[in-house]
Formats: sequence, structure tokens, C-alpha cells
Amino acid sequence: MTETTYPPLDVPKPVAPDLWIVDSGPMRAMGVIPIPVRMTVIRLGNGELLLHSPTRHTAGLQAALEGFGPIRHFVAPNVVHWTFLKEWQGRLPEAVTWAAPGLRQRGAVKRSGVRLDRDLQDGPLPGWPEELDRITVRGGGGFCEVALFHRPGRALILVDLVQNFEPGKLPLPLRPFARAAGIVAPDGKAPAYLRAIVKMGGRKAREAGRRLVETDPERVIFAHGRWFDHDAGARLGRSLRWLTQ
Repeated sequence: MTETTYPPLDVPKPVAPDLWIVDSGPMRAMGVIPIPVRMTVIRLGNGELLLHSPTRHTAGLQAALEGFGPIRHFVAPNVVHWTFLKEWQGRLPEAVTWAAPGLRQRGAVKRSGVRLDRDLQDGPLPGWPEELDRITVRGGGGFCEVALFHRPGRALILVDLVQNFEPGKLPLPLRPFARAAGIVAPDGKAPAYLRAIVKMGGRKAREAGRRLVETDPERVIFAHGRWFDHDAGARLGRSLRWLTQ
């Protein structure tokens, strides 16, 4: 059986000082396609932890993370990556949940009962960690993804704007589709449907894409597939060429 995920699952894995990833899944895209999913964990200068795009909660994972510091922030960075928030909020009600602009207006979010405390609007945000820069990419149909740049670790943190699936980890019938969509390693990109949606954002979307590339990261972490752990700046530039040019 093809292993679509990146085990070990639901455990923190160190990436750089004060930076971890948690691989999880598989999730079912469109209800049927198994794909891996990833959370990024950042320890802030004050010792608190921020969980970006939380994956499923387990007691063991929470305990492991709390060994690094108290969990005080959750980030829901786009319209898809919020579905596990309620599990974490129920166990850590004091943590602040930051949400992509427009997320709270979506019907599925309202019906879920998930709590969204603060919107990640442009400009200064009281209480936002000073070591994290935000770059917001807006497209059509209400799409919005808030990318984070962790300056101390020179890490760019995305969710769906880059997807980089390894063909050998996909079910055989899906491999031709993934190649046609351009989302396969070594330098995958957003799937065709998402590229079309983001490009509807026009000049502002292109400018945001260029800002992502200009961060010149040493690593690029995203939710689905093999993240860029080397030659990250160059690979990001190739991956986002559809947006920046």
C-alpha cells in the first residue's frame, strides 16, 4: 500500500531553533483523494508556542508540545485549514485564535461553532508576535491565504500556495492527474484550479507573490507534500512563477 503521509505522524519534528513541523493525515481531498497534511509550530521570543494550521489533536502531541512551552496562539491561515481548531480550543480555551480575513463569514465556519478571536488584517495588530511577518495573498471568490515569515529561522510558512507531492507516495491512478496539475516534486506549485482563483486577484496578488519570493527563505514549509528544506529560495521562485510573472 502506498504511504501518502510522512511518518512518524502527530509528533513534533525539529526544523530549526524554535521551529518544528507536525506531519499528520491523510486527509481526503474532495472526500476521496488521500493527501498528507502538516502543521508548523513556532516558539516565540517570550517562550509561547504558536500553532499554524493545526492538525488533529492527540493528548500525546499536546503533551510533547507543552514540553517546549505553553500553547498560546492558533493560526487559521486560509479558508480550508481550520477544521481541527475546535479540538484544540476545547483543551486550550485560553489560546488566541487568529484567522484569515473573511474566514468568519463562511457558512461552514459559522455552523462548526469554532471560535475565531482576531482577524489577520493588514497593518499593525495588537498582540501579534513581532518576529512574524505576514504576507496576505488574495484571489477571487473570497480566497485569502496569510503566509508567515519567521525571521529568526528564515522560514516561509504557507499552506496551499505551494503543493509538492512525490509521485511515488500517491495512489497510482492519481499520478497522471498530479503531473498534469503541476503539483509534483521537486518544485511543485498550487493546483491548476487554485492558480486560476489566485490570479483573479490581479496586480495585488502578483505583488504579494513577489513579496513571498523576496523573503529569500532558507526553508519553505507548507501543508501538502515534501517541503523545501534546501535551495528553498530558488525553488520557491520556480514554484511561484505562475503568480509573479
